[in-house]
Amino acid sequence: MAKSARPRAAKPAAPATKPAATRRRTTKATPPAAAEPVIASAADEPLDEATFALRSLQQAHANNRRFEASDDELLHFYEQMVLIRRFEEKAGQLYGLGLIGGFCHLYIGQEAVAVGLQSALSEGHDSVITGYRDHGHMLAYGIDPKVIMAELTGRGAGISRGKGGSMHMFSTDHKFYGGHGIVGAQVPLGAGLAFAHKYRNDGGVCMAYFGDGAANQGQVYETFNMAALWKLPIVFVVENNGYAMGTAVKRGSAETHFYRRGTAFRIPGIDVNGMDVLEVRQAAEVALEFVRGGNGPVLLELKTYRYRGHSMSDPAKYRSREEVQEMREKHDPIEAAKTELLQRGVAEDRIKDIDKKIRQVVAEAADFAESSPEPALAELYTDVVVEQY
Repeated sequence: MAKSARPRAAKPAAPATKPAATRRRTTKATPPAAAEPVIASAADEPLDEATFALRSLQQAHANNRRFEASDDELLHFYEQMVLIRRFEEKAGQLYGLGLIGGFCHLYIGQEAVAVGLQSALSEGHDSVITGYRDHGHMLAYGIDPKVIMAELTGRGAGISRGKGGSMHMFSTDHKFYGGHGIVGAQVPLGAGLAFAHKYRNDGGVCMAYFGDGAANQGQVYETFNMAALWKLPIVFVVENNGYAMGTAVKRGSAETHFYRRGTAFRIPGIDVNGMDVLEVRQAAEVALEFVRGGNGPVLLELKTYRYRGHSMSDPAKYRSREEVQEMREKHDPIEAAKTELLQRGVAEDRIKDIDKKIRQVVAEAADFAESSPEPALAELYTDVVVEQY
């Protein structure tokens, strides 16, 4: 049998060009004039540090941390914070009596955040959206305590006709869009509200609140990307009360400086003491000036603290009584405002008159809620679908 032919080794092809070292010495590679990269990289674009100075807002805030409020303005902030505090205390009492059902998340301790930020907004023009700890935000936006308390107790006179309860309050008239029970879900909805402001060119801004626990949600970062890409008029607000539902921030987050979370999307951040209403208001001034100027979103981190548990059913055993007591004694936003008013020479009687007035307002709100009827059965079938566009 004939042997099969052994394959010959392929002869090395002669190089079409000179060796690389020679090429570098003798030729200069020039791409065709019409050639463009298929995928652009960061290196292909000049870095404009003037427009990409993420620390510029933080520095602007550091240079002037506190809002220069008049005595009357600070008295107004004090009154609003006291209203939230007394209202929430009454809500806690009504919950204990069984007049408020379901979940109930109180805002006690965090009053300076909503008051400081929303006092800088234009009520009925700018939009607000938040999570389920929402009573304080509604009160800070000037909504009647009576209809809020009626909603808490499930009455027909409530702002959502008794069907939203504590976690799902809503008012299109006031441009307050909830009240959302799904963690982090309000953030992309807030971007939608901001998109509507930009589309209508009405000059409005959306303020979207979420907590330190929600800050780890993936939908938050998808929203950051779209908001930055489209330069939407939105202020993202992380209310960092330190514990999410019951886990300390350092145990649940690799990056605990939440104001840095927008850096990857070129969103500037500001770190704010959320227990000082004047510092909060000043941060709002800086952020809103940037956003209203068409520069896109800002991320604010408000370091704050809740004195109660995550909800009324939470015994808050994950922290010590001594820690809570220290926050109450040394960092309470209401007491700090009161002390400053007295140091300015505001008469103590004026402050006492505010306290007395607020107690009366809250008592009337509770009486209104308790005396209001429950929704009619037919109300179950309203607002289920959109009937007209």
